[in-house]
Parts: sequence; structure tokens; C-alpha cells
Amino acid sequence: MAAVCQGNVHMRAKELIPDPQHRPAVPVPSAEIALIEMANLPTEKTGVEGVIYISTAQGSHAPRVKWYPGRPAENAPCLSVIIEDSPRAFNHHLPQRVFDAACIAVKAWVALNASALLDFWQHGSTWLDDEVTGFKLALAKLPPRG
Repeated sequence: MAAVCQGNVHMRAKELIPDPQHRPAVPVPSAEIALIEMANLPTEKTGVEGVIYISTAQGSHAPRVKWYPGRPAENAPCLSVIIEDSPRAFNHHLPQRVFDAACIAVKAWVALNASALLDFWQHGSTWLDDEVTGFKLALAKLPPRG
């Protein structure tokens, strides 16, 4: 069995796995432990002006992406698009003209990449780094408007 280095102390992997008979003094709900993979994709990667935030499943939300006119920030105005056959967009405190200008392009990008985005949403938290990188590189970019 492989040894795991923890500072100057070496432990065997089986020593790190909790004994199923041992119960912690304070129960820890499994809902507190969530693995989330995410990326902020700039215009150069998507063909959509602004930043598209993609992630694996988060809580009870439907599969979605978020779009920000600039660098994403917590609780910043954005639009979200549900990943489905006919993507629907929702405005989260953006000026209506900004929402209207971005909505069509973000929905088109989601439709173009829907299958891959759903796969990432559902399974991406189990992927290794090379798989996540491969997924991001394979996402289709919207062609330039012309």
C-alpha cells in the first residue's frame, strides 16, 4: 500500500480512511461537502463578449451557465442560461439593455455546447485535470458576427 506524506509524518492510505465503526462526536451532513469544478471563460474562448462562468452541479440549481459583462464577482449582476434544448435566460439585476444585448449570443453558445456542458455539469467534479482541460479546449466558439 502506498504511503502518504503528511508534513514529516508518513501514513498509509488505509490509515486515512475512517473506520466505518467509528462515528464522529458531531455528525457532519454530507450536504456540507460538495465538489465543484468551475471556470470563467473569456471572449477569446467563447466568441461571446464578456465572461461565461461554467460549473459542475451546484445545490438544487438546474444545469446552467452564468454570463457577466466583465470580471465575475460574488453577487454581481449577471444573466443565467439554463442548459436545455431551448435555452432560457434569466436576468439577475443587469440593466435591461445589457441583458438584451448579451442574451441571444449566450443562448446560442449554450445551444452549441449543450451536450458537453451537461456532461460537465453532471460528471465534471470527478474528472482529472487533463479531462477538464480537454473539455474546455473542445468547447465550440461562436463564429464572429458579420
